[in-house]
Amino acid sequence: MDFSHINEQGRAHMVDVTDKTETFRTATASCTVTVNKSTMELIKSGGIKKGDVLSVAQVAGIMAAKHTPDIIPMCHPLALSSADISFTLTDTEIHIASEVKCKGVTGVEMEALTAASAAALTVYDMCKSVQKDIVISDIMLLHKSGGKSGEYNR
Repeated sequence: MDFSHINEQGRAHMVDVTDKTETFRTATASCTVTVNKSTMELIKSGGIKKGDVLSVAQVAGIMAAKHTPDIIPMCHPLALSSADISFTLTDTEIHIASEVKCKGVTGVEMEALTAASAAALTVYDMCKSVQKDIVISDIMLLHKSGGKSGEYNR
């Protein structure tokens, strides 16, 4: 769909970043996936039939960060220099953290949020055969740095 005809009078448009200064930018986001104890044991032991849940979720998160402009319409394509997904496990929760970096003229917050979300959705997809009531929650930006607006910490 071509949005080039839409103007600034209350309609969507891609922000013009032509005159912005290139800076080093980082963003960290997180979310939580809640499963029951038996599902968590299957995840930890490698017993999920689709494969290694956390490895696949990690790859999905990194791929999602790289493809954010393909699914979030007004995001600028960025040359990411780094994207990483990490996990912290409890008895029933998978805490997902994503960190994305680039040198660019616009921030990487959406890439970090998309990465964490896609990793969580991948966990859900891989585990849905053993548990239907998995909960994905608390998707949030934790930190961003770089650019005119400077640093943000939740």
